[in-house]
Amino acid sequence: MSYETVIGLEIHAELSTATKMYCGCPTSFGSEPNMHCCPICLAMPGTLPVLNKKAVEYAIKAGLAMNCSITDMGKQDRKNYFYPDLPKAYQISQLDTPICVNGYIDITPGGKTKRIRINRIHIEEDAGKLLHDAAGSSTLVDYNRGGTPLIEIVTEPDISSSEEARLFLESVKAILQYIEVSDCKMEQGSLRCDVNISVRKKGENKLGTRTEMKNINSFKAAVRAIDFESNRHIEEIEYGGKLIQETRRWDDAKGESFSMRGKEEAQDYRYFPDPDLVYIAVSDEMIAQIKNSLPELPAARKERYIGEYNLTPYDAEQITNSKHLADFFEECISCGATPKTVCNWLIGDIAKTLNEKNAEPADIPFSPAQLSKLIELIEKGTISNTAGKKVLSEMFEKARNPEEIVKELGLVQISDESALLRIITEVVSANPKSVEDYKAGKDKAIGYLIGQAMRATKGQGN
Repeated sequence: MSYETVIGLEIHAELSTATKMYCGCPTSFGSEPNMHCCPICLAMPGTLPVLNKKAVEYAIKAGLAMNCSITDMGKQDRKNYFYPDLPKAYQISQLDTPICVNGYIDITPGGKTKRIRINRIHIEEDAGKLLHDAAGSSTLVDYNRGGTPLIEIVTEPDISSSEEARLFLESVKAILQYIEVSDCKMEQGSLRCDVNISVRKKGENKLGTRTEMKNINSFKAAVRAIDFESNRHIEEIEYGGKLIQETRRWDDAKGESFSMRGKEEAQDYRYFPDPDLVYIAVSDEMIAQIKNSLPELPAARKERYIGEYNLTPYDAEQITNSKHLADFFEECISCGATPKTVCNWLIGDIAKTLNEKNAEPADIPFSPAQLSKLIELIEKGTISNTAGKKVLSEMFEKARNPEEIVKELGLVQISDESALLRIITEVVSANPKSVEDYKAGKDKAIGYLIGQAMRATKGQGN
């Protein structure tokens, strides 16, 4: 029996405001526990919240960048649940008047455009962080994060595979970084997602039983979680088991999901309007002002790179998925480097090295001017492409100028034809069998001879 997977995402992004959603405490990451707290975010009796206007502006900016309509009059609601990471015993969120509605992002799985609809983007406050000891005997609570402004981006169930989910997540991350409303550092928890998933037999319209996996904080983990959970659902159905609507925890180390609790519905949270906060009125002038401040977004930049620099759609997407990488790319071009060559280095050896180091494009230690100089040394024949890879590796370890590295490692390419001819003559004379094989039509033999010549020149033969 053939099945199809139906996926909806709830993406939480911390906003890069200087202070929290309802008080003046700083939002900086990495401080000692419980240093950024005050009577308001700790819910002391008699305290009153005041909404952070910048958080509202950032939410509207995200909504406009994701093709949403903006709600001109909205409210904030109390989402009630009792858990130690919420000192108020409720979270201030939005239920029926989200600040942004009916948006979309286009993705290109398999080179074909697919539109993923966004149901809503609403603002809410983050919870504190629970720190469990290894023995499981106690839990500490750090309230530094409590009250940090969040937006939650909720999709329609339009996603059909883990690959589509990854492409959508990458697009959201790129947009948020381009408009500079979130740093999207997943390792710090400032971007994370919940995955809602069900399966149904192909041709059916009714949705299957849905489960939700909470707080997934990497794209790789999202892909693995979706594939695992989809297969689990299918196996349960095929072997006559019964799926229940529940919330599950994804354990990335074990590659499995585990049941946490029954899935809550809106009525379980007993939502009601927050009586301490006034309605949010958004004027047309405010929307227009924010819209005019939007930069060139990833999709538009991708199309420009295809037209202006003759990049393939795939290459253009790989570059523009990161604002830092796209900015780096353009700075290299301004230094005189050829666009296609820069692109090949960025999505090839540089991307590979970043992956190995578990680093982001923002962590590239050298400047666009230094990469452009390395490319120039290769194109002029000063060093070989192989030597260029060695130089790049050294540049990652210590951001030095490539000319210094070339000189220090003795990588200048031998282009003297008489010197090369002498070496080649010696190689040919020393390997008569390979010469005979090549003459007999065994083309692979020439590769061995070239290898011997490169060894004789210590890799510096042009």
